[in-house]
Amino acid sequence: MRFYIKTFFTLLAISFISCEDVIDVDTPEANSRLVIEASLDWQKGTTGNNQTIKLSTSTPYFQNTLNTTVTGASVTVTNTNSNVEYVFQDQNDGTYTINNFVPVINDTYVLEVLYNNEVYNATETLKSVSPIKRVEQSLEGGFDDEILDVSIFWDDPADEENYYLIKFIEQGDIIPIFEDFPDEFVNGNELDTFFEEDGDNEEDQFNPGDVVEFTLYGISEQYNNYISLLIEQYDSGGDPFSAVPGKLKGNCINLNSPENYAFGYFRLSEFDTVTYTFQ
Repeated sequence: MRFYIKTFFTLLAISFISCEDVIDVDTPEANSRLVIEASLDWQKGTTGNNQTIKLSTSTPYFQNTLNTTVTGASVTVTNTNSNVEYVFQDQNDGTYTINNFVPVINDTYVLEVLYNNEVYNATETLKSVSPIKRVEQSLEGGFDDEILDVSIFWDDPADEENYYLIKFIEQGDIIPIFEDFPDEFVNGNELDTFFEEDGDNEEDQFNPGDVVEFTLYGISEQYNNYISLLIEQYDSGGDPFSAVPGKLKGNCINLNSPENYAFGYFRLSEFDTVTYTFQ
């Protein structure tokens, strides 16, 4: 009797194991779109003549396409205040470059990209930025008074709206940290922002000899609205209680087929950068 019972349960277990089926789920695939990386950044103390715009195409999430570069496109940027047109040269690797661009603070520029017989257009204004005054390390400026943090300071111009983007990266890291900073409630004051590593992991904490780099950009209000949402969606990734990310569109419009808009953003910024070594 015991033999039959054991045999029955053995067959039952085998039947459950053998009932595993492979289920193929059809995932929707969006059409490929043009991706425009057009950040014309002018570092303080330089001419800003050398600029690069990158073009590529988007790919489905599960597709392992390595080469998505776009060549053969026409790329121009026009200063609408002076009507000067700048023609970017195709380098046949997805980049389009120029060496005689003239950045003018508060002038408006129009990007035009002609690709696959469609015209993409974007408009943006070049914004200035105040220089970084100083960098300070501390044990008191952050959330944990037992680990090092680092801050930058700059003066915000009075009687005008200003928007800032701060990029922070530690030497050896691959992905920088970004922070948007409007001066809505601190107009005309000395401003500062700090960065502090995770206090729960000693290996991630700042130590003497660590090298970090700050970059402070002056950006437009419309770009601030865009980048603040992008940063929020990135920071909330993996949080089960965060809001469902919405579709985030840049300012690159397809004039022929508006529904076939491009990914990416066209912006112009003056920026200041500083490198700091922890003591």
